[in-house]
Amino acid sequence: MTEQTERSLVEPRPLGEYRLWPKSFTDRLTAPLPGVRALARLAREGAVRPPVAALRDAARIPVDLPPPHAALPEAGPGTLAVTWAGHASWVIRAGGLTVLTDPVWSRRILGTPTRLTPVGVPWSALPRVDAVVISHNHYDHLDAPTLRRLPRDTPIFVPAGLASWFRRRRFTRVTELDWWEAAELGGVRFDFVPAHHWSKRTLSDTCRSLWGGWVLTDPDGRRVYFAGDTGYGHWFGEIGRRHPGIDLALLPIGAYAPRWWLSDVHTDPEEAVQACEDLGARSMAPMHWGTFALSAEPVLEPLTRVREAWARTGRPRDELWDLPIGGSRVLA
Repeated sequence: MTEQTERSLVEPRPLGEYRLWPKSFTDRLTAPLPGVRALARLAREGAVRPPVAALRDAARIPVDLPPPHAALPEAGPGTLAVTWAGHASWVIRAGGLTVLTDPVWSRRILGTPTRLTPVGVPWSALPRVDAVVISHNHYDHLDAPTLRRLPRDTPIFVPAGLASWFRRRRFTRVTELDWWEAAELGGVRFDFVPAHHWSKRTLSDTCRSLWGGWVLTDPDGRRVYFAGDTGYGHWFGEIGRRHPGIDLALLPIGAYAPRWWLSDVHTDPEEAVQACEDLGARSMAPMHWGTFALSAEPVLEPLTRVREAWARTGRPRDELWDLPIGGSRVLA
């Protein structure tokens, strides 16, 4: 066994263990957080939402909603399937488990307008949820009203420092991990990996919990990487080295303008395609666009740019899974 493989096979942590963490994770930041001058510039420019004319294009965002009570694609223990519910919310079927990523089924979140598009999967159409993974605590990724819909014994996998938020809400099976740590459930392995981002939910908890992405590995060795929220940087290459053979990378392509404000924490479409290359992933599925108006780029621009960036790589077109909201794909 090579050293690289050994590093990717760290011993899984016990599920639901109580752990002590440092009071702050600011030492994990890969770029300084914006200061007073940056905030003042943002206020002067007022570039925090797309122009009204660009918002009219929301009607052209690809949406493929199933009938109200239609089932998701069949996904037994030997199948890996994904369905995009919108933003960073995916329904992943792996190893016979149904896993939700950053579930947000609410019509709006704090500080943003109402959703541009409907949720791609009606809550009533979900099978039993076997696990939830959370990338970080920002409101568009950690949505309390959605999580209240889940049974309190649902297994939840979260970044270091975030378990207490769930336990206060009476969730009983919460596992928090540091970067490069892992846990297992039902034969599926959950590895928590770094991201170029940050965390904050209130005025006094900046970087009090960690942030990151997840690599899910099913019993047959198929791997899907969920990036969560992240800027571009060196972590993608390291994730690919420690987790070789990623079959599908779920990567964010929206909420990137203006670049001087958001480049450290959100990839743009071209950077997302480069991140897929760095990871060595076989396929890429774009996300984190077309759901909430979080930044100033036109709402359809991320899709146009990611398709153009993908074409420039020369890779087969069918390796870009640019799914509509509500769309599904099964990994053969």
